[in-house]
Amino acid sequence: MQSPVSSHIKQTHDPKLPEQQLADFLFTDCSGIWQLSGTSVENNPLFWLRGMDCAERLSPAEARAQARRFPDDTWQHAFRRGILLANARITPAERRSYLTTLSATSGAIPAHVRPLYETWRDGQAAQLALSEERGRYSKLQESTDSELDALREQQRHLRTELELTTRKLENLTDIERQLSTRKSAGGYIQDNSHSPDAEKEGAAPADKDTAPAQEETKP
Repeated sequence: MQSPVSSHIKQTHDPKLPEQQLADFLFTDCSGIWQLSGTSVENNPLFWLRGMDCAERLSPAEARAQARRFPDDTWQHAFRRGILLANARITPAERRSYLTTLSATSGAIPAHVRPLYETWRDGQAAQLALSEERGRYSKLQESTDSELDALREQQRHLRTELELTTRKLENLTDIERQLSTRKSAGGYIQDNSHSPDAEKEGAAPADKDTAPAQEETKP
């Protein structure tokens, strides 16, 4: 027979089953998961977990088509749209749009679902921040590439001008060299015309012409 003390200890340590069991959607067919609705379904975080798993298996086109089935601005529809569009290759503007809608309706999200929603929302916000950072980097890279292209074009222009200036200087140097050579040759010819030998040659015929005149004056 079990003693009252041991019976009390056993009752104290025996786990109590929850009064309300949550339905497990682990094996729910993905083709019909989004057709389920109602308070018992949408207040169950396991339903949303299964929905996230199924949404990742859809193509972007299929995800967008299913998301259009939930146009209302309730937290249930906004959450469904967000889950379906999360992996549908959406733009940062689209991601920001459904996050804004969800944030506006988040006050109505049940306590059972809120921890899952907040974890999912933080992940989406991180993806949005990453996308925006990539966009800023891409614009900065485009701007930098444009500036580099402009600098390269300027460098090519300056190189062309430098080559042109160099050729002009070379031509001027050749012209100055030619002029200097001509001046040197002209000076040499002029100096030869005033040399002593040239003067003697010019004076010799005059002496011959004056010699007969002196002989005629003799008595």
